[in-house]
Amino acid sequence: MKQPVIFVSHGSPMTALEAGGYAQALRRFGERSSPRALIVISAHWETHQRVGIVAGSHPGLIYDFGGFPPELYQLTYPAPGDPALARTLQRQLNEQGWKAELDEHRGWDHGLWVPLRLMFPLAAIPVVQMSLPDAASPEQVLRLGQSLSTVREQDVLVIASGGLVHNLRRMIFGAIDAPVADWARQFQAWVLEKLHARDIDSLLHYAKLAPQAALAVPTPEHFAPLFAALGAAGAYEKLELVTDEIQYGSMSMVSFALH
Repeated sequence: MKQPVIFVSHGSPMTALEAGGYAQALRRFGERSSPRALIVISAHWETHQRVGIVAGSHPGLIYDFGGFPPELYQLTYPAPGDPALARTLQRQLNEQGWKAELDEHRGWDHGLWVPLRLMFPLAAIPVVQMSLPDAASPEQVLRLGQSLSTVREQDVLVIASGGLVHNLRRMIFGAIDAPVADWARQFQAWVLEKLHARDIDSLLHYAKLAPQAALAVPTPEHFAPLFAALGAAGAYEKLELVTDEIQYGSMSMVSFALH
């Protein structure tokens, strides 16, 4: 079965403890999905001049954040890894000109386990995480995503985890339902418009073309997974919007599937 590609905005780590509209939307999507394995690209793992692939059979969790309630650090996600899929992915990437290396010791960062706990709470589907090369251009990340297009034919769901609008300095911490800033809404609407139109070229040049791009994307790591999703999706026919929620005044939680 051919799987879609999903881009998920993972938001604050506190999302793992919340049960609002965003969590419900991701759970509904997960209930309709039954892939044999997951490949996850997270904004929170960048590697220098290579692509890292987590190859452990039971990776632990990385609590790569600080200052949150103690219960957040007690959450688990005991899904199995998939060493065989990791090795296959490494071989495919190396054949396509990437320098891909297996990592049998690294755990999963919160860009992976926070949304997966909501989407697939039974933790029964094997997971492989791969990194983004640091300082990669949007075009390079798009090409990396294209290297994953064939795994979709093998009943593997590709998940790109980041955020369309991610400016921590502009967030209103402690007010998840704060009024949404106009600049955040404008940028998110522009991205969704281009996605619906399949205008990939404009998205690649978002920094020059999109309204309020400098505010919405002050650093590129959370936006970059979008291009991995677009590359893996190829000539997608439909965009399925899972949620377009914006939290804390400006943090986009937009999540969607490309079919």
